[in-house]
Amino acid sequence: MPCWDQTMAGYKLPVKVVFCSAILSSRSVLSWMQKLFCGVCFGVLASLEDYEETVKKAKEAWKVWADIPAPKRGEIVRQIGDALRQKIKVLGSLVSLEMGKIFVEGVGEVQEYVDVCDYAVGLSRMIGGPILPSERPGHALIEQWNPVGLVGIITAFNFPVAVYGWNSAIAMICGNACLWKGAPTTSLTSVAVTKIIAKVLEDNKVPGAICSLVCGGADIGTAMARDERMDLLSFTGSTKVGKQVALMVQERFGRSLLELGGNNAIIADTLYGPLHTKEAVKMFLDAVEQAKQQGGSVVYGGKVINRPGNYVEPTIVTGLPHNAPIVHTETFAPILYVLKFKEEEEVFAWNNEVKQGLSSSIFTKDLGRIFRWLGPKGSDCGIVNVNIPTSGAEIGGAFGGEKHTGGGRESGSDSWKLYMRRSTCTINYSKDLPLAQGIKFQ
Repeated sequence: MPCWDQTMAGYKLPVKVVFCSAILSSRSVLSWMQKLFCGVCFGVLASLEDYEETVKKAKEAWKVWADIPAPKRGEIVRQIGDALRQKIKVLGSLVSLEMGKIFVEGVGEVQEYVDVCDYAVGLSRMIGGPILPSERPGHALIEQWNPVGLVGIITAFNFPVAVYGWNSAIAMICGNACLWKGAPTTSLTSVAVTKIIAKVLEDNKVPGAICSLVCGGADIGTAMARDERMDLLSFTGSTKVGKQVALMVQERFGRSLLELGGNNAIIADTLYGPLHTKEAVKMFLDAVEQAKQQGGSVVYGGKVINRPGNYVEPTIVTGLPHNAPIVHTETFAPILYVLKFKEEEEVFAWNNEVKQGLSSSIFTKDLGRIFRWLGPKGSDCGIVNVNIPTSGAEIGGAFGGEKHTGGGRESGSDSWKLYMRRSTCTINYSKDLPLAQGIKFQ
């Protein structure tokens, strides 16, 4: 069944796994994975009945978790970070095997989860609202922050560990239970992470269902979006699907946190692994062909590499106009469109005319240009960098973007507020009953 706790038999996954020591980095990795997935049911998608059972158990687990003081919750999250740290290399190998990114990036992704756990520990002693001055004598005005309840987390294949970590670590110290639906093509990673978390929770005598997992398809994601028991739904994925999710959540006046398409304004990485699927290879070839049809010239790459796996050449395209449709299209592939500009104002406008607004960067030594880039007429993205690439982000800052990227924020800064509900509370400790604004009824 999809919900992990001591009473459940295992997980249902949409994939069949064949362990092969030639693929994995070492026999120790193979041995750990064989033990980890012992008893897991492969080849079966979770049904809506499984989903219903999982939600019920997660809601019951929340009642236990919400009563635990926030610093104690932080201590358990610290232990989760330590457990992940102990398995960081084997988890990194699993991410590389299943998702396709190179090993060091797989390890780095797990490290992000570890880092945000460390961050969440300190945050667990700091969350709270201010005491505000009341205009009425003998009154106190305070902000009280409480957990929203159950946080649904839907993640994409490209970051099968880190995005869940950003959400779950912060959501947990805020007092929420989590229900995770990872990408169907990275289900092994989802199971591995959840089993590690479950052991920590159960070792602390709290229900493993505080961090539940459902491995399923679009029907499960739709159910989560429409389910009023999802007090917050965090969705990471394409802008197209994100629009559908936003509408379904809004229709029930629910809360959503959207991390959608990026299409960043600069790409600098040349060391990379294979694309995720054969479909991704086809999308790469289609994008290259569209670039040619729209007036671009492929000056490097543009082909599939003749070797096992979904490998393609890093590709550089020149000669396209800034408003070419393919330039404005997010393609999960190593394609760089090089555009020439004359004036600062026009290139800032080109950056901002793209519908997505996740990350952007400028390389310059001109201090004036730097601050214009960061200012109100500069980049309109959620992440605005100077002299560094757009890839990667420190966990201490809020991660997210504007416009069609969804507007959500995860990880650091004050992102924790999205996982809580705020109450403005007035306490009258006087013997009178004055009204605000000095109103008196004669």
